[in-house]
Amino acid sequence: MIKAKHNPIVHNFFKLYVPFIIRRNFHKVHLSGHYQEKNKPVLVIANHISWWDGFWTVYLILKVFHRKFHFMMLEDQLRKVSIFSLTGGFSIKKGSRSVIESLKYTVELLSDNRNLVLLFPQGKLTSLYDQSFHFEKGLEHIIKEVNGNVQIFFQANLIDYFSHKKPSLFIYLKEYDKLKPDIGFIQNLYNAFYAGCVAENIKKAEA
Repeated sequence: MIKAKHNPIVHNFFKLYVPFIIRRNFHKVHLSGHYQEKNKPVLVIANHISWWDGFWTVYLILKVFHRKFHFMMLEDQLRKVSIFSLTGGFSIKKGSRSVIESLKYTVELLSDNRNLVLLFPQGKLTSLYDQSFHFEKGLEHIIKEVNGNVQIFFQANLIDYFSHKKPSLFIYLKEYDKLKPDIGFIQNLYNAFYAGCVAENIKKAEA
């Protein structure tokens, strides 16, 4: 597997580049949710809808979490954009023996309270309009190992234009103190959370 190698130059560049590129491409960013510092590592579970996803979580880290960013990517994709490994990307190769190594590495990262790990448990890109998510079972193992020792957040990223030329980005966060280490339970809980976020955005359009 490919492990994260935070290069100070690349990492600091992205910390400056992300706010710039988001300001340039989005009308406004709306953050919804509550975060309380507990001096623990942070695990973020998010929907995977676009090239932008990791950048949006970097924005959250700069504004909210203030942790060292790590994110899991499919190995073939990370090899194509290897620079991402220099700013926190690490790999997983589905269907191979190295999956176990990637899961152990994720748990290891989440033993350090300076770290944040972003996971897309769908394991692939999905449509912006998809509201039913199917999670891969690797998340179940990670939750079982770290539950109670980390802050776990669901993140939902939504885009709406309303009356503006550029889209607005809506990022919803919800913390779960403990999650039952059962993939069906986590998946259903995330789907319910996401449906609530969509309903909230619809209300904004009607206001």
